[in-house]
Amino acid sequence: MPLKNYGVLKGKAIDRKIGEGKTPHYQVLINTSSEKHRIAINVKSKLSPSELLYLVDDNFDHPITQELVKLDYGFNHLERKPGGLALDFVRGNLFDTTEMKPLPHDVPGPDNDLNELIELYVTRSQNSEDAVIYAFGEKWGPENDVKDKYFGFLPGNGIHDIHMNQGSVGKFQQDNGVWQDGGLLIHYPKREQWVGVFLAFQSQSFHTDDKNGDRLDSLLATSTAEVRILAALVNPTGSDRNSETVTLINTSTDKVDLSGWSLTDYDQRKHHLNGAINPGEVLQVPLLTNSISLDNKGGTLTLLDKQGIKIDGVYYTKEDAQKQGQTVVF
Repeated sequence: MPLKNYGVLKGKAIDRKIGEGKTPHYQVLINTSSEKHRIAINVKSKLSPSELLYLVDDNFDHPITQELVKLDYGFNHLERKPGGLALDFVRGNLFDTTEMKPLPHDVPGPDNDLNELIELYVTRSQNSEDAVIYAFGEKWGPENDVKDKYFGFLPGNGIHDIHMNQGSVGKFQQDNGVWQDGGLLIHYPKREQWVGVFLAFQSQSFHTDDKNGDRLDSLLATSTAEVRILAALVNPTGSDRNSETVTLINTSTDKVDLSGWSLTDYDQRKHHLNGAINPGEVLQVPLLTNSISLDNKGGTLTLLDKQGIKIDGVYYTKEDAQKQGQTVVF
C-alpha cells in the first residue's frame, strides 16, 4: 500500500546532525515559524548493497518550482497524482535516473561520503538568510507527549522517506506507490537558484507498474530502442489547436516499429503512435485535439514503448514556451 500521509514540508534549516548507528539517518531541524519538524534522511540501506544512489542538481529547473513557492510554510499534503506537485522519479522527468551514482554513508576523510554531501548542502542553506527547504516524504506526528529524540522539541513532528518510494521488493514493497517519491529541494530566491537532492536504493527498480509502483519483473522484455524526444513545438504561432508537434529521433542502427508506443504529458494523457522510424531519421508527430496537451506554463513529455516502459522523458519550463512559434530543443 502507498505512503499514508505524503506531502512536502516547507521551512528553514536551523540545525542538523550527522547520521550514525546501524540504520543511520541524517537529521535536519526545520523551523516553519509556527512549529518545528525534523527531517530524517536515509544515508544507508538496510538491504544489500548498502550504498544509496544519489544525484544532486545545482541548477534544478522544472515546472513544479513555480507552484512550490506559493505553498504555505509547514507541511502541505499532496495528492498522489500527475499534474500536481507530487514527485515521481519515473514519470515526472525530474532528472535522468541513469546519472544516479552509489555513495557510501561514512568513509574516512573529508567530502567523500553521503553524510558529508548532504551536510554540505544543508549547512549552505542554514547559513543563507533566504534559503528555503522543501522536503518531500511521509509525515509523522504531532506526538504531543513525546519530545523529539534528536533536537528535544515538543510536540514531536517530522517527515521521512526522503527517497524514491516505488520499485521496492520484500518487506518494503508495501510502501510502493506512484507519484509519492521523496526528495529535497533548496531554493535561494535572491539568486533564483534551486538545488535538488535525490536518493534511491540500489535494490529498487526504475521500471515500475503505473498502478501500484511495483517493480516490473519482465525487465528482459524491456525495449532497448534508442529513440529520443528531440524537440517540441509547444507554443505555435496562432492557435495551439492541432498545431503542436513533438519530434522524435532514432539514434540506433535499427528501424524501430512504433506500433503500440505512446507519448504522455504531465497529466498522463496519451497520444498513441504508429508507423516506424528509420535509423538516424527524425519523425515529427502532430498532436491532434483530444490527445496530449503542451501547456505553455511548463510541462513534461514521456515516451513509452508498447509495454508501457519509459524510453525517454523531458520537461520544459514556462520560460521555454514564451517565444511563440519557436521550437524547444531538449
